[in-house]
Amino acid sequence: MSIDAAAGTFRRSRTVPVHRALSGLMKDPVNTLAEIGRRAQGEVVRLELGLFRPYLVTHPDHVQQVLKSDWTNYRREGMFWRPLRRMIGASILGEDEPWESSRKVLQPLFTRRYIDSIAGEMAGVITSRVTELDEYALAGQQIDVLEEMSRIVNRAVLKVLFGDRITREEGERLAPAYDTAATSINFRLLMPFMPYSVRVPGDRSFMKAVRTVDDVVFPVIRNARADSGDGLDVISALCRVKGDDGTGLDDRQIRDNLVSVYGAASESTAMSLTWLWPLLDAHPGVAARLYEEIDRVVGAGPVAPEHLAELHYTRMVLQELLRLYPAGWILPRMAMKSAEIGGVRIKAGAQVLISPYSTHRLDEFWERPLEFDPERFAPGAHERMHRYAYFPFGGGSHQCLGKHLFYVEAPLMIAAILSRFRPQLATAGPYTPFPAASLRPREKVTLNLGPVRHGPGAAA
Repeated sequence: MSIDAAAGTFRRSRTVPVHRALSGLMKDPVNTLAEIGRRAQGEVVRLELGLFRPYLVTHPDHVQQVLKSDWTNYRREGMFWRPLRRMIGASILGEDEPWESSRKVLQPLFTRRYIDSIAGEMAGVITSRVTELDEYALAGQQIDVLEEMSRIVNRAVLKVLFGDRITREEGERLAPAYDTAATSINFRLLMPFMPYSVRVPGDRSFMKAVRTVDDVVFPVIRNARADSGDGLDVISALCRVKGDDGTGLDDRQIRDNLVSVYGAASESTAMSLTWLWPLLDAHPGVAARLYEEIDRVVGAGPVAPEHLAELHYTRMVLQELLRLYPAGWILPRMAMKSAEIGGVRIKAGAQVLISPYSTHRLDEFWERPLEFDPERFAPGAHERMHRYAYFPFGGGSHQCLGKHLFYVEAPLMIAAILSRFRPQLATAGPYTPFPAASLRPREKVTLNLGPVRHGPGAAA
């Protein structure tokens, strides 16, 4: 029933009892949350999971309240963040002073202007790595998409973060370690109330992955600190920063920020592009138009930053890809003091779940929300869209710094691959979202890499 919250009374939240929610959340938590949100038509929903009773918030008005207008009351704290803290520590993904000081240092390094200035180097790194896929194509050997997307992204992101301070061998230890951490954490994410005194599946693998990351990153930090110079890479900037008291960041603070940015910049891009190929296979008209644009703009390559401004349809495809499969599929928050969302009373300490994956599927804001249609993002098509009906990079003060990096890195990768190959899906779907730290397919996606025929009719 509807009650006036301003008068001191509140609307009852919809509730989903444990016997209805738990089974679906254990089998397919990503789609289960989205379906609960769709059925509630954007109303606040309380998930009754025994002692754990979080609120699912999906309506764009309510998302905007949590992420922007009342963001100081909804913090990145609580049981959902505890598993991640063991990897990311106190950093740009934290709160208070660690977040404020980290953002002050990192924000200038992720502006559109700065990313554009290093796009040439990124294009070169991406082209070099994509060229190495020739051996698979010549041998008629399938590639594991997630593995290869991760390797390509890894090389490009390491250039941004570390410059020339990390060897290829060291860098290639990071990607699988981070991947292991991202997947082994899923039990803790699904059962956040489980005490850490109880060993659960994935704990051992997670901590081993954290140790591998530390073994790689800390020596690089010590070397960079000895000669930070005037390099534009992130690690050099972090080594040079001084606080108001004249002291710099310690090794742990630098490590936490590097690891956080690495995850946001590499894991999210690799996971998003893994979803691309099944979508193109299922939508040959979209694929043909994408191929035509890249053939026309890039030709036989190599891809270069000046091509980006002409890859209009490629950007539309990426925007729609992020609508259906946002890498950051869930953004947990904790209410610091009692408040109200959509007329529903939210008590201090309550967990609030924001899910871009769910909001992006609301029928009230998206026509045919489950269909893949890049035309949604044609110029002018989404001008009247609610600002928080689409937020794949979060929003408000905590919006992801890597947005500009993604829209340079991802188109360069797609163009480099499609100017050289015509990938064909080798494994049949359907593909189920796996609730890791970043959204990924539960099933392995594999491709055959056919060569491109350049010239008239090549895209046919």
